[in-house]
Amino acid sequence: MSGSFSESVLVFSGLDPSGAAGLSADIESINQFGITALPIATTLTAQNTSEVTMVHSVDCALIEAQFRALIVDIDFQVAKIGLLGSASQINTIANLLAKKPELRVVLDPIVCSSSGKQLLDEGAIAAMKDKLIPLAEIITPNRSELALLAPDLDEVKAVASLSRPWTLITGSDDSQNEIEHRLYQQDKLFASFNYVKLPGEYHGSGCTLSSSISALLALGIDVDIACKRALDYCYQTLLNAKKLGKMQYHPNRSKPT
Repeated sequence: MSGSFSESVLVFSGLDPSGAAGLSADIESINQFGITALPIATTLTAQNTSEVTMVHSVDCALIEAQFRALIVDIDFQVAKIGLLGSASQINTIANLLAKKPELRVVLDPIVCSSSGKQLLDEGAIAAMKDKLIPLAEIITPNRSELALLAPDLDEVKAVASLSRPWTLITGSDDSQNEIEHRLYQQDKLFASFNYVKLPGEYHGSGCTLSSSISALLALGIDVDIACKRALDYCYQTLLNAKKLGKMQYHPNRSKPT
């Protein structure tokens, strides 16, 4: 273990009324590791297991007020960031986090929904690259998100251009039979994690993974070990997934690690 222990994780993310992704996924996953989530809603969405039809950004003043209310009362050492709504919101959150430089930030740079809808415009993507990514200890983009954050570059050069201590590239389309996730330390490949590809489509797996990493960091677990344990946990939630709606499966985050 390398970090100090904390009983809570600050979470910035969106509300998914289907319960599969966003704040629901974050709270459920973080709780499974004995850590309490401190959720700040960034976006209100209209979505189900097949599509996202509307995204409404929460007012920046409310986000700032919630952050200030928490920081004077509760000691948190880790922040997990998921879906954000606008460039101004990203700038607000970056400015807030900069006031607590010792904070360990896990950023899931959600640019597109799992159904393929782009959720951030070019201005917001630029703000994320300029203001938020530099604050993150680890980012967890999938292949599509990496391509939008660092266009026209191969994976190694894209990771190098983002210049983070740790980058976990997640993949679900490497082959028909196997999924490979790759962990980079700076711009060097540190480890690869391979899993048998499961049938069907899943909603909220990225949120489950990044929030699990944040919980493990709060427990003082080293980043590389936290990534492996979080990937294993996430895979178990998919093995035990539930189909509540007509399309994508819900990860079953109530299963023990």
